Amino acid sequence: MSALFLGIDTSNYTTSAALADGDGAVLLNCKVPLPVREGERGLRQSDAVFHHVKNLPEAARAVEKALGDLGGVTPSAVGVSSVPRDAEGSYMPCFLAGVSAAEMTAGTMGVPLFRFSHQAGHVMAAVCSVCSLSGTPREFYLESPFLAFHVSGGTTDLLLIEPGPDRVFRIRQIGGSKDINGGQAVDRTGVRMGMAFPCGAEMDRAALTFDGTLPKDRLAVDGTFCCLSGLENKAADLWTSAGDPAAVSAYTLDFIGRTLSVMTDHARETYGELPVIYAGGVMSSRYIRRILSPKGAFADPAFSSDNAAGIACLAAETYRRRYGSH
Repeated sequence: MSALFLGIDTSNYTTSAALADGDGAVLLNCKVPLPVREGERGLRQSDAVFHHVKNLPEAARAVEKALGDLGGVTPSAVGVSSVPRDAEGSYMPCFLAGVSAAEMTAGTMGVPLFRFSHQAGHVMAAVCSVCSLSGTPREFYLESPFLAFHVSGGTTDLLLIEPGPDRVFRIRQIGGSKDINGGQAVDRTGVRMGMAFPCGAEMDRAALTFDGTLPKDRLAVDGTFCCLSGLENKAADLWTSAGDPAAVSAYTLDFIGRTLSVMTDHARETYGELPVIYAGGVMSSRYIRRILSPKGAFADPAFSSDNAAGIACLAAETYRRRYGSH
């Protein structure tokens, strides 16, 4: 069997562990959500760390079982998300829980530990999923520049991804939201309508049932940057006046999809006709995919939302580059 690589990710809302082989095939994608109280719109970092500590043993048991089913193979390396972004000063306490678990695991097994950003994990998970779904060789994305959107509760970033001399990806932010993030607009609107946090899946289901006409309000896009706080206010007004969850959900997702579409066009005008990948939890939306699919590629929803699969695949690729074939 090909060598195995363990990935660990402790984002703000999910404890994740994954196993991947050296070819980028994901053999385990374990995700344990962090609990959020009814009516709340998120978690404090101290609560997130506490819940990760409680969840990590469950994730470890899933890894142990998967390794046993695969013949008791020891992973060749461990990867972990240690920071949110590849940027100076990027930091969130929730990732400390994963780093501690990864350091202990790698040290106990006597294998290398590689640290990555949570954002790089999202990009790699999307790349591996897109390539698997389309039959495209991973080298298409690993050896040439491309554009990626990372849209979630914590980020709405437009990224230029280039091959890195000392890492798998060199990630540079070239656009994004100047105020709230796409996931925040979705969750705040959903909670207002009585949906459970995180609200993306429920809003998507509601939006897909809407068959009326949506108002096409003016977008707040300036080149490759946007503002989404106006969307939250307009969605709140629509909820007050109409009280229709399907209409408000469709309006919210349509606004985000059209915003990203215009940003995609502006990015290609500046950086050339590069391939585009849409990643992050908000990009799991089937409604948004209908708007953006002509312009770029999407990962399977399991690899769009928070996961450790991309971290495991990054560990595999980093190991190959440093130590040779798996």
